Amino acid sequence: MHVLYYHQHFSTPSGPGGTRSYEMARGLIERGHRVTMVCGSYAGADTGLRGRPVRGIRKGDIDGIHVIEFCLPYSNYDGFLKRAWTFIRFAIQSSILAFTYDYDFLFATSTPLTAGIPGIVGHILRRKPFVFEVRDLWPELPREMGVITNPLVLKAMDVLEWFSYHTANACIGLSPGIVEGIRRRGIDSKHVIMIPNGCDLDLFDPENTDPIRPEGAEKNDFAAIFTGAHGAANGLDAVLDAALELTKRGRKNIQLVFIGDGKLKPSLKKRAESEKLDNCVFLDPVPKRELAQLLQGVDVGMMILANVPAFYYGTSPNKFFDYIASGLPVLNNYPGWLADMITENKCGVVVPPENPEAFADALQYLADHPEEVTEMGKNARAFARNSFDRKKLANVFVEWLEEVASNR
Repeated sequence: MHVLYYHQHFSTPSGPGGTRSYEMARGLIERGHRVTMVCGSYAGADTGLRGRPVRGIRKGDIDGIHVIEFCLPYSNYDGFLKRAWTFIRFAIQSSILAFTYDYDFLFATSTPLTAGIPGIVGHILRRKPFVFEVRDLWPELPREMGVITNPLVLKAMDVLEWFSYHTANACIGLSPGIVEGIRRRGIDSKHVIMIPNGCDLDLFDPENTDPIRPEGAEKNDFAAIFTGAHGAANGLDAVLDAALELTKRGRKNIQLVFIGDGKLKPSLKKRAESEKLDNCVFLDPVPKRELAQLLQGVDVGMMILANVPAFYYGTSPNKFFDYIASGLPVLNNYPGWLADMITENKCGVVVPPENPEAFADALQYLADHPEEVTEMGKNARAFARNSFDRKKLANVFVEWLEEVASNR
């Protein structure tokens, strides 16, 4: 079948963004299906297309995936209104495509929530089977974070969320909390499946990857790394609080490395400079292949989020799966399903949120017990291989779509 796949922030491994959609599309192709990927122009991604756009659209084939890129620039630095307008424009152009394009099956993945609109259009107006993948619960998440407070906007998002779930033939949730959130909206359990983010065991293979020490990290120091967006949801001030605590304790042999970008990165760098946090190193985003080498050059990966209860069971962060695939122990600062797995599989350390002393204690302990760090790293890689092999998860994904198409 020909799958029309919508992901506004699609990226190939040549970009720094998550590659879940790339891997899932490749899984469909390997099973004999055709895939047309529809996306926008996200600053934190790389679609792989290099040609000049024609009437605001760039097209081409990347690793067997036919990519249609609407040249709608989007950045985490954009304000709320600009981002909202970009989302709406993408939804409009995508809906037109869903109404006019030749395809058999429609798949859409959030965020943003507006990604479901073309799926609704294709399902209602053309009777095409539609599966909606939910990466974050909206409006629950922005409501709890306080980033959206306008009751009319929240109500509109609530209606769109309900309509997206109930229009789709089936839904995919990336975490236990997301799956439960979909069910709470009245969707029968038999129409919902959890397929979390997974581990690229080949790209992040510690035995076949040449390590690169991050620039600015001293060779003999203990280095903890954070990779990904530097936004309000990430709560990275918690790491700077721990860095300050380490500075007060005189632990100069522990360095904290931040790789990525986001709206709050300038303010985080400014704070580190003003408080003379020389143990903090900020670097630009890098392609996934280079990231794999950098992860081999550090000692532990930091899984950090703001202390928002909706995050506890409602997220499936790429960085966590990259860390464990690389054989890195994980230092996690919030409760939930990831914390539970880290503890059960002995592949890292969990500390309470908003507790810089406990965070600093954990870093000191890890730095002072390299043999335990090595053992945790082995456990992490084994856990990744046994539970989150992305190739196996891609097979589950393809089989789910095939089952939905067959049942319809």
